[in-house]
Amino acid sequence: MPEFFLEIFSEEIPARMQAQAATELERLLTPVFAELKAGGVKTYYGPRRIAISAIVAAEKPGSAVEERGPRDSAPEQALAGFLRKHNAAREELVAEGGYYVLRRNLAPVAAAALLRETLPAALAKFSWPKSMRWGSGGDFTWVRPLRRLICLLDSEVIPFTLGPVTAGDETEGHRVHGPGPVTVSSVAVWEEKLREHYVVVNQVERREKIAAGMAEQAAALGLSVAPDEGLLDEVNGLVEWPVPLIGKIDEKFMDLPPEVRELSMKINQKYFALRDASGKPAPYFAFVANLAADDGGKAIIAGNERVLRARLSDARHFWDLDLKTPLDALLPKLEKITFHAKIGTQRQRADRIADLAADIATLLDGTPEQIGQAADAGLLAKADLVTGMVGEFPELQGVMGGYYATKTRGPAVGGAIRTHYQPKGPSDEVPSGIVAVSVALADKLDTLRAFFAIGEKPTGSGDPFALRRCALGVIRIILENGLRLNLKPLLNGDEGLFDFIIERLRVKLRGEGKRFDVLDAVLAAGADDDLVRLMKKVDALGVMLGTDDGKNLLSAYKRAANILRIEDAKDGPHTGEPDAGGFEQAEENELWRAMGAVQAELYAPLEDGKEGLLHAEQYGEAMRIFATLRPAVDAFFEKVTVNAELPKLRRNRLQLLARFRDTVNQVADFSKIEG
Repeated sequence: MPEFFLEIFSEEIPARMQAQAATELERLLTPVFAELKAGGVKTYYGPRRIAISAIVAAEKPGSAVEERGPRDSAPEQALAGFLRKHNAAREELVAEGGYYVLRRNLAPVAAAALLRETLPAALAKFSWPKSMRWGSGGDFTWVRPLRRLICLLDSEVIPFTLGPVTAGDETEGHRVHGPGPVTVSSVAVWEEKLREHYVVVNQVERREKIAAGMAEQAAALGLSVAPDEGLLDEVNGLVEWPVPLIGKIDEKFMDLPPEVRELSMKINQKYFALRDASGKPAPYFAFVANLAADDGGKAIIAGNERVLRARLSDARHFWDLDLKTPLDALLPKLEKITFHAKIGTQRQRADRIADLAADIATLLDGTPEQIGQAADAGLLAKADLVTGMVGEFPELQGVMGGYYATKTRGPAVGGAIRTHYQPKGPSDEVPSGIVAVSVALADKLDTLRAFFAIGEKPTGSGDPFALRRCALGVIRIILENGLRLNLKPLLNGDEGLFDFIIERLRVKLRGEGKRFDVLDAVLAAGADDDLVRLMKKVDALGVMLGTDDGKNLLSAYKRAANILRIEDAKDGPHTGEPDAGGFEQAEENELWRAMGAVQAELYAPLEDGKEGLLHAEQYGEAMRIFATLRPAVDAFFEKVTVNAELPKLRRNRLQLLARFRDTVNQVADFSKIEG
């Protein structure tokens, strides 16, 4: 089968756009590939090119097509329009069932002809986050000026025009090491010749070469490269011939906070931080040049070290300047920053967070000192927004406040400020310790309360204020720290807000492959806003339902519920205490006795040092006791006719079943459990 190859060569494509562009190219060509039964599709991307290859059929097979046209009574104009649309003659139509019908046998189409016809229209639909017009290309737009186009089918050029260029068989190598046109005849030749001209076209190979080269250079110094997959992806999109190098950081900058130093290196220069054997920051940085210098990179390294000194000198200026003003002196500036027009200023928000953080610390049985620290950290948590360093690097908000507060307020307050935005994502750690969790929860709960109060709730996929992330952060902080808190009072009793958080909990469980239907069942059995206790119940019930006894108990419950639903519709409800003296069969008495025993174990009042399993939160043992109902229920359904002929006996048995259903529902509403 023929090999198809397409390369689109342009001026430098922004690194962040390259991978998506390759995906877009494959998407646009998928309908064309489908016509030619393509396989082995492979995409390439780099700083100046995106490309795609595939194995395709030599032709599109012939086929018979049938199109129904207008009614045979339609006016001539309608018929003429149909004929023009399909480039058909009147003689090709037949009348059937009151309509004109066009039938044709389409001949096979050679792959080259199909590609030449379809590629221009397909590529014209290419979309970039940003694009530009240039020269005399008319309305054609591309991310950067387009320079060359290769389109080959088994080494033969398929000539078509895209904007200002026409497809041929030439590309270009490295700007410095391999300039000028390079003629290719296949994908393999393209890769080989470009490598000879100092271009690694395969993005996976290029990325591995960058990572391995930096690791090797660092290891020679007894160091390692700090992992940064995002930066590695970005650098991969900046170089065609990666040459990893190591530079040195002046010792005078090593006392800067590592986040400041490393973020400046990353954002401004695309440098990687290095670590020593103990994992501490090392006075070196790794970077990737796009050419192999005759001096082994000495001049390139020296130039980059010089640039870094200037960058870190700026950072040092902001650091020293910020340290001159304590955070509490910055609070008046927060009065001039609007958080949201309907919610108020950042200063008003700081006051609310301080009060709420103190309340939460109190609920968590914090000491008077911890409660005071929580209030202090809450008040100062947003003060670093007006510092010079955060103005330069917004990514460091919270982090810088933590450093500044530690110097004047101590590590507890500083640490709480540093971590109060956490967790920012699913892989981010949650804060720990009473002061830190109090401030982090207060920050997120205040955001949720404020936006829900003004009716700004997420809708569909839209969540401009990241309230879903806030809610998930609340859940993770509570669960991963085992915090015993009643959530509803902290939400100002807003049921809608509580439901929103529970929905986030459902999504979390679903993402972890856990049963969120069990959560719904537990919630339906009784209001519980202690998330730790709630999840203990969910976990214990989930374990029970995974056993044979649990599965059979669920089946028995659903059978009982169905019988009661049908019979209640006739003459129900069948509530009330069944008459134990009216039981006629041993199985009725055994079910009644078993339910009494379970009730005694689960709900025994606190007396003589003993308390019911549910009150003691011994949910695993409670579920085991609960599952002991299974034999009695199985025997009841096997031996007892519920709808007895005698009305009194029938009603008594239905009341017994209702008691069984209600006993189960005290633990969880099994009707909400799937299966």
